[in-house]
Amino acid sequence: MRLTKQTNYAVRMLMYCAANEGQLSRIPEIARAYGVSELFLFKILQPLTKAGLVETLRGRNGGVRLGRPAEKISLFDVVKVTEDSFAMAECFEDGAVECPLVDSCGLNSALRKALNAFFDVLAGYSIDDLVKARPQINFLLGLDIPASRAVVAPAA
Repeated sequence: MRLTKQTNYAVRMLMYCAANEGQLSRIPEIARAYGVSELFLFKILQPLTKAGLVETLRGRNGGVRLGRPAEKISLFDVVKVTEDSFAMAECFEDGAVECPLVDSCGLNSALRKALNAFFDVLAGYSIDDLVKARPQINFLLGLDIPASRAVVAPAA
């Protein structure tokens, strides 16, 4: 199974916001830190906002911040919002399946167990875990926070 770029950059965006705690993050800054297009990040922002993983504040001094504390956002939360399908084989897809063993196949059962184990592992890691695992994350992302930026209270 391979996760999409959308999921990869959604996690990165959330990590950036978590590392930039207490400040609003701006899409151009996040895009520059990761070397990705702003347009791509804006596209990813929509499902994250809809799911309550991030909040956006409009206007001249607007930006993005986490919608809930980083320790309350699991990797599974992100994956289920950003991935379209978890069909590991034809058996997982909706619709007509050609295989006569679809209802009694050992492969189907094994793949379901593997997928559930994958989800369990993702549920065990939070955005906060990822950020705290990298003590130099602020430096690596170029988050030298100037004193002139307004402090924004974190989401409750």
